[in-house]
Amino acid sequence: MPDLKAQIPTVLVVDDVDINVMVLEEILKADYNIITANNGKEALEALKKAPVLPKIILLDVMMPEMTGKEMFEIMKADDTFKRIPVIFITAENDSESELLAAGAVDFINKPFAPEIVKLRVKNQIALKNYSDSLEEMVEEKTAEATKTLDSALQGLANVIEHRDLESGEHVKRTQLYVGALMDHLVTTGSVYAGELLKLDPGIIVKAMALHDVGKIAIPDRILLKPGRLDPEEYEIMKTHTTRGKEIIEELGDINSSLYLKHCEDICYGHHERWDGNGYPRRLRETEIPLAARLASVADVYDALVCARVYKAAMPYTEAVKIIADGKGTQFDPLLTDALVEIQDEFRKISEEYS
Repeated sequence: MPDLKAQIPTVLVVDDVDINVMVLEEILKADYNIITANNGKEALEALKKAPVLPKIILLDVMMPEMTGKEMFEIMKADDTFKRIPVIFITAENDSESELLAAGAVDFINKPFAPEIVKLRVKNQIALKNYSDSLEEMVEEKTAEATKTLDSALQGLANVIEHRDLESGEHVKRTQLYVGALMDHLVTTGSVYAGELLKLDPGIIVKAMALHDVGKIAIPDRILLKPGRLDPEEYEIMKTHTTRGKEIIEELGDINSSLYLKHCEDICYGHHERWDGNGYPRRLRETEIPLAARLASVADVYDALVCARVYKAAMPYTEAVKIIADGKGTQFDPLLTDALVEIQDEFRKISEEYS
């Protein structure tokens, strides 16, 4: 008879304050196997002895013997432990942007809110499970694995959109917008036609599903904020591009898979600007991969015409005007012209998949 307990995900809780450990254990014990440690040194020993590695680690920042940051650095240098996601347990004076830049996937603030703790752990374990299964499928390199990979990538995209409080249709719409742009550019014989055919438009469309994969690493209080982000929050939000790149790189060898290469180009580059004032690398003009330039137009159009937690929907003609006004500054001029020419098709896509 199978060991049901062994099939339950394990969570490692690391905190030098016993009451914090007890509270987190009480919140999570119904759904997970819990192992605990009081500092980074004990936690590393627990990892080495664990029969099954934890799916996630809840790690306090400041502890005696070995701090959470020190333990995290050791883990990142160890092939066995570097892929275990870490949610930092933070106090008011901890720099969340600094920890995100170091590679943390999320935060849990003290005092603990049970439902927030459960949701964040659940979301990150779901992402880890997808990442693990996708990596296995990429390595298999079979036709059946490729078919299943497509479904899994779409499932991962849906997890992200659900967390972002989207209907789940945002991914589908942006894929169709990009497909429509590429069809127009190829059939009209634009200067991009030959390059697009080499890049394989069908793969670019599929890769669009993961353009916002890095948002899974953005804390809820920022991702779901119903208003303008303050400067520090905006800096954290911008990290979804670099976190997305890191997640894509964990799925397989970027250099041997055109699919994953397009995924990386899109998630890492869709907030770059034609004039070089975008992020994260301030690329300009054709330094920005063509797939990312296409994604930028599609993503901004959808953001404008659809209601979000922080804004109402905008009329279609006004959205097109805003993008047209960004020709040569925010957007590739040729792609901007293409959108204007097929704006009716964009509108039909938006209305059909709203």
